[in-house]
Amino acid sequence: MNPATMCCTLSFPPSFLLLRSRHRAKTRIHGLSLRTIMSTTHPHPSRPTPLPSPDPDSLAAVLKYHNQTKHSLTRYAKGPHGLDWANQPNAFRRYLSAPLVPLLHLPPTRDDPPYPAIFRGLPQPAPLSKPSISQLFYDSLALSAWKTTGFSTWSLRANPSSGNLHPTESYLISGPVAGLADGPFVAHYAPKEHALEVRADVPAFLWDRLRPGLPEGSFFIGLTSIFWREAWKYGERAFRYCNHDVGHAIAAVTMAAASLGWDTRLVDGLGHRELEALLGTRPPPSEEKGPLRADFARGKFQELEREHPDCLILVFPSGSGEFAVNFGELSAAAAEFSGLEWKGTANSLSKEHVYWDIIYKTAEVVEKPSGINGEQLHIQAFSGLPVFSESAYLKGVSAREIARKRRSAVDMDGVHVMNREVFYQVLLHCLPSPQGSGRGQQTLPFRVLPWDSQLHMALFVHRIAGLPQGLYFLVRNGEHFDRLKQGMRTEFEWAKPEGCPADLPLYRLAKGNCCELAKRVSCHQDIAGDGCFSLGMVAHFQPTLRDKHVWMYPRLFWESGVLSQVLYLEAHAVGISATGIGCYFDDAVHEILGLRGSEFQSLYHFTVGAPVLDKRIMNLPAYPGPAIDA
Repeated sequence: MNPATMCCTLSFPPSFLLLRSRHRAKTRIHGLSLRTIMSTTHPHPSRPTPLPSPDPDSLAAVLKYHNQTKHSLTRYAKGPHGLDWANQPNAFRRYLSAPLVPLLHLPPTRDDPPYPAIFRGLPQPAPLSKPSISQLFYDSLALSAWKTTGFSTWSLRANPSSGNLHPTESYLISGPVAGLADGPFVAHYAPKEHALEVRADVPAFLWDRLRPGLPEGSFFIGLTSIFWREAWKYGERAFRYCNHDVGHAIAAVTMAAASLGWDTRLVDGLGHRELEALLGTRPPPSEEKGPLRADFARGKFQELEREHPDCLILVFPSGSGEFAVNFGELSAAAAEFSGLEWKGTANSLSKEHVYWDIIYKTAEVVEKPSGINGEQLHIQAFSGLPVFSESAYLKGVSAREIARKRRSAVDMDGVHVMNREVFYQVLLHCLPSPQGSGRGQQTLPFRVLPWDSQLHMALFVHRIAGLPQGLYFLVRNGEHFDRLKQGMRTEFEWAKPEGCPADLPLYRLAKGNCCELAKRVSCHQDIAGDGCFSLGMVAHFQPTLRDKHVWMYPRLFWESGVLSQVLYLEAHAVGISATGIGCYFDDAVHEILGLRGSEFQSLYHFTVGAPVLDKRIMNLPAYPGPAIDA
């Protein structure tokens, strides 16, 4: 079959025709009409009565946000009607008057570990020093290039971001670092300068109280979000995208640390207030303001530029063995950081703002309170993943090179065909534990997350040599398999594809050309059907929020960001490209799968394929860059 003609026109049910032209062809998926899939009532077996929610008001508020911010075939979530370019937020936060400490620019070398190798085991840990800290940030959160065309110039970073708006800020909390600092400190990372802004000096006794039981050479990376940066373009849906980006950053830091022989773990036992204190983002009482009294407002709202503390990542030498972290002691030490002398004043990002009330109300509802996880931090043993096809990857390419060269494709050629063995190898690296057992997340980079995986992958297979086109499903947590199979369409095959490794829990649901279907459910974007495959990330949703509490809502998006970062790296490591797709019709995806209610929800889309490069755009080096804030 000519791959250029593989994506034929499909017919769609009336609901799909509300926004696009009418297609009447009668393409079928394995004997089941796509028109039937999208229009028939799906029978469900009886389900057990859900457990009562411990906090019904909070759960209701989160579900309200999630449902209100869904795109559908008949309406899009609320957002600005146009882009206010005069008030586009500055992409670079700076703390004016804070001491600026330049980091080293250390490009990849031949001695760096090969990309596939770090999934099997981490190298010997590097010493904590100025060069190693410089490399960590350079490979994870630094600028990776500048682009220019005509009168427009903009920067790219190693960590991807929705709309390239970069709401995520990062911090280093560490003891003394050779060549960098003589004593403990908190610093904000400035990616444009590739430098650290020292925000506070930490007394040695307080640092000692923060790190009892931690291996020598351990430190913390903190992440925050500025919701306004995403809300400027995306309106109410911005809270979703900010948390996608937190997940991208978590994975980027974890992968960069792996090349240095460092392991990572999310310190998820701290509450919102402790994170504010640790990172210096808590406003003084004189500047605290209550929420605005409007669902939507436009004006000068400087408080919208504050940073929302998201998470704290522990970075420590691999092979450190078992160690314990008492969250009670850690919480008490963190609270004392609010009394430090904080240096620098945050720069202004926009002259005027738009206030989307539901973003800030939802963020407040899902804040994790203090003292929830009194247990000690548990470090999972590192589990290497089996290599199905070593030849799938570009020869001799290091993990650092892949991280620095990662880009988001804006178009795909609709021609490139991926080998089946490469496809299987990519999916193997998407598993959070061997065979997707569900018993903790043990593989790189998912091991940074302290909860069992809650995400699965519904795959639209378009151009995989030796694999029929159709709808496939990767079960990433085997404990959800029965609920998924019961909840989805009874017509689905649930058949293992030909040649699929025994330890890859991939299933074919239905055969057929899904190119147009993938495009339609991804807001009519061609890129979803023009690659080798695309996918929707399906989360175990309401039961997770009910049983593990509503602060899991942003964390589900973090997990989707971590998974998508792996897909980005895998695509580049096999010689093609990829891009995340935040715009999709949520419930149309559920309808295709036959999912009802909120037990499972689609949280993110993604596509992998050969990119079409725009030759009008010129590439410029990341450093030194032009003197603009873009």
